[in-house]
Amino acid sequence: MNDLEQLIALLAKLPGLGPRSARRAALHLLKKRDSLLYPLLQSLMATAESIQACTQCGNWDVQNPCHICADARRNPAQICVVEEVADLWAIERAHSYRGLYHVLGGTLSALDGIGPDALSIDPLLQRAANNNIQEVILATNATVQGQTTAHYLTDRLQGLPLKISRLAYGLPMGGELDYLDEGTLTTALAARQPF
Repeated sequence: MNDLEQLIALLAKLPGLGPRSARRAALHLLKKRDSLLYPLLQSLMATAESIQACTQCGNWDVQNPCHICADARRNPAQICVVEEVADLWAIERAHSYRGLYHVLGGTLSALDGIGPDALSIDPLLQRAANNNIQEVILATNATVQGQTTAHYLTDRLQGLPLKISRLAYGLPMGGELDYLDEGTLTTALAARQPF
C-alpha cells in the first residue's frame, strides 16, 4: 500500500467518510498542501501532544482537571452522566446546564461484549458516594443500549442519598406531529405534564 492509499484508508475510518468521500478529501488535501494539508498536519500533531482525558470526568481538554471540572462557578452537587465526550459538548452548546459531568465511554451492550468493567462506571459510583453530590442526571441516549445503561446505573446508585433524574423525552421544539415516529409520540404522551 503506497502513501496515498494509506491516507485514503485512514480517512475512510473517520465517521461519516466512506471510501469515495475519503478519496475526495485526500485529493483536496493534496491540491491544497500549503493552505490545508500542512496546517492540518501541524494541528493534528499539536492536538495529539496536548489534549488529554480529564481524570475526574473523562472530558478531553488541554488541562487536567478539565476547564469544566476546574470551574468554581459550576454546581459541584450535580453530575450529568453522558455516554461520550460528544454528548458532553452537545449539552455544553445549549448553555443550560452548570453542573459537572461524567463520561462513561460508551454503553452497556451484551451483544458487543461491553460490560460494566469496560465503562467508567466505578469512578462514577465513587464520585457519587464520596462527594456532596445531590443529583445524578442520566443523559444517555434514547436507544436500547442507552436505556439499559441508565437502568443499570439507577440500580447501582439506588442506595445513595441523592436524587437520580433522567432527561425528558418527547416532542422536539419546532417538531410537527406528522413527521414524528410512533416511539417519540408514545413517549411524549406518557410523559405529558399539566398545562
